[in-house]
Amino acid sequence: MSLSGLGIFCVVYFLAVATPGPGVAAVIARSLAHGTGGAGAFIAGYLVGDLLWFTVAAAGLAALAHSAQTLFTAVKYLGAAYLLFLAYRAWNRPVTDMTTTSAATDQPPLQLFLGSLSLTLANPKTIAFFLALLPTVVHLDALTVSGFFAVALAICIILPCTLGGYVLLASRTRKLFRSPGSIRALNRGAGVAIVGAAVAIATR
Repeated sequence: MSLSGLGIFCVVYFLAVATPGPGVAAVIARSLAHGTGGAGAFIAGYLVGDLLWFTVAAAGLAALAHSAQTLFTAVKYLGAAYLLFLAYRAWNRPVTDMTTTSAATDQPPLQLFLGSLSLTLANPKTIAFFLALLPTVVHLDALTVSGFFAVALAICIILPCTLGGYVLLASRTRKLFRSPGSIRALNRGAGVAIVGAAVAIATR
């Protein structure tokens, strides 16, 4: 794989990751409600999901993936249900001092990882990129082993950095809220945003 081809992929993939969608909305909303706590596990689920979709596309299994509609429908609703759970937790989160709980999380890392993984596997934007758009950027039929790992490495760098940027930005915004009323409004606003992401996942 040429350096120019890899560079084009990096630019297109960054734009795909950074473009607001259900996944980005979930990351921002959760960070507004919980700060940076659990962000690593949450982002790891997105990363593994993208690597799985890339492997499916690179292995020429797009037709098989499209035929497994029952499985993807189940995963889609599982992801939507997880988002609704996050929305419920955000809406009912106790009002606490933002400056002392920024690293706290009320969910175990494995649950966060599996939740974001299900979102990635069910996200229409992710599916469209790897099964439809990726082949127009990378010549998958001529992709070598070294090219495969180069693209995988690019994914491992770009996605965590991009989503991590959203987490830090949302966490900094979160610290601006001090009064109990504003904290409650922030938590419930995050809950509403997550519900919107769930609807976007379930209806596509």
